[in-house]
Amino acid sequence: MNRFFLTIGLVCALSPLFSQTSLFDQQPQFTRQDTLRGSITEERAWWDLTYYHLDISVDPDDKSIQGKNTIQYKVLENHNLLQIDLQSPLVIEKVIQDGKKLKVTSDGNAHFITLDKKQKKGTVNSLDVYYSGKPKVAVRAPWDGGISWKKDANGKHFVASSCQGLGASVWWPNKDHMYDEVDSMLVSVTVPKDLMNISNGRLRNIEERDDKTKTFHWFVQNPINNYGVNINIGDYVHFGEKYAGEKGTLDMDYYVLRDNLEAAKEQFKDAPKMMKSFEHWFGPYPFYEDSFKLVEAPYLGMEHQSSVTYGNKYVNGYLGNDLSGTGWGLKFDFIIIHESGHEWFANNITYKDIADMWIHESFTAYSENLFLDYHYGKKASSEYVIGTRRGIRNDKTIIGTYDVNHEGSSDMYYKGANMLHTLRQLIEDDEKWRAILRGLNKDFYHQTVTTKQIEDYLSTKANIDLSAFFNQYLRDTRIPTLEYGFDDQGLKYRYVDIVDGFDMPVRLKIDGKDKWVKPNAAWQTLNVKAKEIDVDPNFYVKSKSI
Repeated sequence: MNRFFLTIGLVCALSPLFSQTSLFDQQPQFTRQDTLRGSITEERAWWDLTYYHLDISVDPDDKSIQGKNTIQYKVLENHNLLQIDLQSPLVIEKVIQDGKKLKVTSDGNAHFITLDKKQKKGTVNSLDVYYSGKPKVAVRAPWDGGISWKKDANGKHFVASSCQGLGASVWWPNKDHMYDEVDSMLVSVTVPKDLMNISNGRLRNIEERDDKTKTFHWFVQNPINNYGVNINIGDYVHFGEKYAGEKGTLDMDYYVLRDNLEAAKEQFKDAPKMMKSFEHWFGPYPFYEDSFKLVEAPYLGMEHQSSVTYGNKYVNGYLGNDLSGTGWGLKFDFIIIHESGHEWFANNITYKDIADMWIHESFTAYSENLFLDYHYGKKASSEYVIGTRRGIRNDKTIIGTYDVNHEGSSDMYYKGANMLHTLRQLIEDDEKWRAILRGLNKDFYHQTVTTKQIEDYLSTKANIDLSAFFNQYLRDTRIPTLEYGFDDQGLKYRYVDIVDGFDMPVRLKIDGKDKWVKPNAAWQTLNVKAKEIDVDPNFYVKSKSI
């Protein structure tokens, strides 16, 4: 079959995992709403989030939400205009501070609250935002987010939120920008009495009410990003285990639909295997205080912090498929491994701007083959990550556009993973590489970061100037190509399709022996008698004989 059609077919099959972006997308046109959503506006910059209490009632029959969010904040600069985000068709009913109703002026999904109380620098204040309505229905969750209003096989409501990219303001009012994470949060959700709600953190208590409802109170002790907050409502049953981890005993809890209990008990054996491998490579699970949960959801899955959602139909691979085409992808449940990997890269280390989403997805896609490395060996790991190259499109750059809530190419997954796999080869010391990965999670513990911070950290710790390396793989769509040929003097070689200054060393096999060379844009010659070479496939480069 024509290779082009094979590639297009693969992209079509895998694109729901990565992006809804077409191969033929035009450059997006940004609006004022994009800027209000994606930038640190003046009305956001002067205050720092400290605490949320989201207190809502969810009516599955009516597909509606009503309630309030209490927003506590520290004043960084004197100011009296504050931006809160909430997306239509939800509406803000009123905002109260110190018993007074405040003026709210709306500009699309951004709502500007005029504060009567003097906002003195250094003080901690709070306000209550009351809202209601029928939130956007998720059409194809989690890629087109919102609320999924489904029913299980027994006709009971099965409801869940998902909102990365789209923004948490699609279902609750908040400061909807990733740069500022709330320090802690209480999530109180009232649902019909025959259902449960599972959210982030630990369950504090359940209130039985007289109106045939229950309220579930979940407390998150650690900082959490907005899209990591979730609700999951259904006829759940629970089981769990205690995991002896690097920081002590970790509670691992599982909530699944009643009919799926036995399947889950078997499939979720991958969860402690995941924890063992990722604590080895990345360091301690970042949220011991809040526990770890897998929660069944009516869509494929998402990395909600300490409440990872699962919908992979209790099969290995990605809905039973091996994304690498090597067979190794069927050795594990993709959603358990991938979405849990985000606890380290997304929830512990979080991008400040979605343009840097590669920090989440490249490292987490790379975590899939590190899981294999730990449990099946280095050969399995390499074969898997190399195999995933078949899904790379090189359609646009991995880094998106800043300050307008715009992510880069879906190549951030497996092009990013292969970039990191290549970097592992350059370091040539697996224990050093492991120490770097663990160091990232220690030194940026519970922080929001930029691409520059991650690039600088990796360059410093690897003791390699990686500026051209990152420019090539993050900011350019071309893959470095090693051109080579033979003449009377031996092997001549150079790189083409490269950015300025790109001179990454690469390992060749010549007459059965490994040989490092350091190509650049100029022709170089190596005095060898061989007439054929092989480029080590662990390096994400192309080769071309001339």
